Amino acid sequence: MLSPFEFIEVAEESGLIVPIGLWVLSEACRQNRAWQKAGLAKMRVNVNLSAVQFRDPKLVADIRKVLKQTGLDVSCLSLEITESLLMEHVDKTTEMLNELDQMGIELAIDDFGTGYSSLGYLKRFPVSKVKIDRSFVRDIHCDPEDAAIVRAVIALGHGLGRKVVAEGVETEDQLSYLREQGCDEVQGYFFSRPLAADDCEAYLRNR
Repeated sequence: MLSPFEFIEVAEESGLIVPIGLWVLSEACRQNRAWQKAGLAKMRVNVNLSAVQFRDPKLVADIRKVLKQTGLDVSCLSLEITESLLMEHVDKTTEMLNELDQMGIELAIDDFGTGYSSLGYLKRFPVSKVKIDRSFVRDIHCDPEDAAIVRAVIALGHGLGRKVVAEGVETEDQLSYLREQGCDEVQGYFFSRPLAADDCEAYLRNR
């Protein structure tokens, strides 16, 4: 098994990230639909898009095709785009985001706080969520500056009418602090490490 960190950069440089990304999207949608058919409640599956994928002119058509082939309702798909990607070619990015938003797909800004977003542009982007990068969450219980950044991002997100998600939650202290600050959603190893599909189904059924 290889971590994605070991091959994503090469895949992007070679262009292979486009077919890989399409396969990931297809599998995520197929599995989500399979879980629904097996009796699990409807839920949203999140899929990350790389910069190379996002610049692919066939992206929207490919997403439509995958949703049609898998039978997954569009409300059950969320796409995550990194903050730095959003600031590349802003006009084209806004056009693409609007097209995806009009399809009914939820959009989220991943790794928020690690790039150089213009708040003016952020206001224009049709995103539903901002995700606080794990690097700020890791030490919120002992680093006042990280805690201040997390508070500020939550306040900013809510002020712009966006939900805020904290990544990398691994301890009860982190979870408690985020709850106190009104963070809408959290994710991380505190709840579960990555699971194979069958193990994930069992986990969901026992929640």
